[in-house]
Amino acid sequence: MPVSRLRIAVAAVIIVLLPCGAVSAQQATSCTSAPLSDPPRTVVRCPGGLVIETEAFAQLQILSPAPGGSPNAARVEEKAVLIELQTARPFQIMTPHAIASVRGTTYAVDVLPGSTAVFVTEGEVTVAQRMGADTVRLGPGEGVDVVPGEALTVRRWPQERVSALLFRFGR
Repeated sequence: MPVSRLRIAVAAVIIVLLPCGAVSAQQATSCTSAPLSDPPRTVVRCPGGLVIETEAFAQLQILSPAPGGSPNAARVEEKAVLIELQTARPFQIMTPHAIASVRGTTYAVDVLPGSTAVFVTEGEVTVAQRMGADTVRLGPGEGVDVVPGEALTVRRWPQERVSALLFRFGR
């Protein structure tokens, strides 16, 4: 495990599990959550300008280095999340296949059984394979499908694919 990933794992003393869109122990990270409808999802607002929308039945773990502190990472095991980070602070989304790192941007991460898709609407996102050395940088309108054992290829996503993903968040 690279040192930066190890630091995140060790520093993550507060973990909040958000199963099926419900929040538990939200005070531990000072995050709040609220259900949304059409389509059903949950919006989680955290200190430092972080907003995470979770698709219905998504499982999200928010990691914070200290009680009541701003989260610095989150884990998503399945389904999709939409992340809006309004400040230039570091934040990572970790999936079984990828790590998406940002500083002030809007992007979506969709975790499927054998892959993770990352799409950027604003800003820049660096995506790395969990089990590989490949790393790419995405800009607005670009996406990547992270499949274990395959090289990462940045692509401009067709509007149909973008619309289908963002529709899941009412956009």
